[in-house]
Amino acid sequence: MPIPRKQQISLSDTPFYHCISRCVRRTFLCGIDRAANKDYSHRKQWIIERLALLSNTFAIEVCAFAIMSNHTHTVLKINEHFALDWSDEQVIQRWEQLFSIPVLVERYFNGECHSEAEQHKARETIDVFRHRLMDISWFMRCLNESIARQANAEDKCTGRFWDRFLRPAKPAYITSM
Repeated sequence: MPIPRKQQISLSDTPFYHCISRCVRRTFLCGIDRAANKDYSHRKQWIIERLALLSNTFAIEVCAFAIMSNHTHTVLKINEHFALDWSDEQVIQRWEQLFSIPVLVERYFNGECHSEAEQHKARETIDVFRHRLMDISWFMRCLNESIARQANAEDKCTGRFWDRFLRPAKPAYITSM
């Protein structure tokens, strides 16, 4: 039985993780599907662009990646100290690149929260965003969900597009990057 990702990640052991996302239902991710006589090579650019956006938004560096015909490999490094140094405003701006901001947080950002209770709740929410912005599960969710939606729309189908795996990366494999 698979181990939940949150139990597999230990920043005290290593900040590097190898994530594998494999297509389900024999779906083609990238390249030429000779059986269906279709070219999916353009999907590689979707992944590259999404990885660029996410690596500039999250406190997670993309150390290496490979895009195969039916799966991807990403080696990620969590930079916890980077995220902990962000101001509340920086967290809000980063989160807003991917998701909508709750009204309370927007009011806090604009200096419109006057009660201590509102300010406290807004800071709690910002702290949740900060931790999500250094969470591999959230990173992979933002990567895979976007690609799955585009691919399912292109394939005119619904349902799961990805299966997933996570392995702690051994630093010896990272040294050449």
